[in-house]
Amino acid sequence: MSVSRTLSWALLGVLILAQISYPLTGGGVRAGLTVATVVLGYLLSVSHALLTRGPRAAIALVAIATLGGFAVEALGVATGFPFGTYVYSGQLGPKLLGVPLIIPLAWTWMAWPAWLAAQRLPVARWARVGVAAFGLAAWDLFLDPQMVAEGYWRWQSPTPALPGVPGIPVGNYLGWLGFAIVLMTALSFALGRTNPLPDDKPILALWFWTYASSVLAHAVFLDLPASAAWGGLFMGAAVLPVAFQMRRERS
Repeated sequence: MSVSRTLSWALLGVLILAQISYPLTGGGVRAGLTVATVVLGYLLSVSHALLTRGPRAAIALVAIATLGGFAVEALGVATGFPFGTYVYSGQLGPKLLGVPLIIPLAWTWMAWPAWLAAQRLPVARWARVGVAAFGLAAWDLFLDPQMVAEGYWRWQSPTPALPGVPGIPVGNYLGWLGFAIVLMTALSFALGRTNPLPDDKPILALWFWTYASSVLAHAVFLDLPASAAWGGLFMGAAVLPVAFQMRRERS
């Protein structure tokens, strides 16, 4: 087994353990697990990009997703565009310009598996960009309800909201989709077609795990059935075609 695959599986294993522990804790411990999960996911995605695609891919991922993610979050906190007027609590660690430093790491953590998963589809380049962007944005249908329920951030005017998911304006999801399209388009220009590799299996496992575990956790453990349904529907539209394509390739 290659170094990249060994490291990726190890980081993924620890990340999954942290996520499984999340519903069993509360308060400061739960906030600490949230931060630890994001850091582990960031290390997993960036190290995988570096070890499998080289420094250019890793630098592009960090520049576009990490720095770009921080820039759009700082813009959002300062102006309300493009996510609506919101504010972060102090539970997620140190802030810069009102943005907890782990937030842009979360954009990077999930951007890379969304990108690699979309590359498996036998569709045009623009369609792969669209699938990757839609999948990343749909993940927020799980993320925001969970984090708002914990009090990690809140909106001043959280309406109109999706049925059953109060506290988050629909405009926030549209803002996610808009920035995700920009992010994935930039990755497309920076990286071109990213051909699938055997060492991508841990990252694809992260993508499928994130989807399946989020549906289960929201529906059963976190008492957020509506976000389980919305996220299951919309993120599934990006995740399940990749699963079917991979199964077709094996048959």
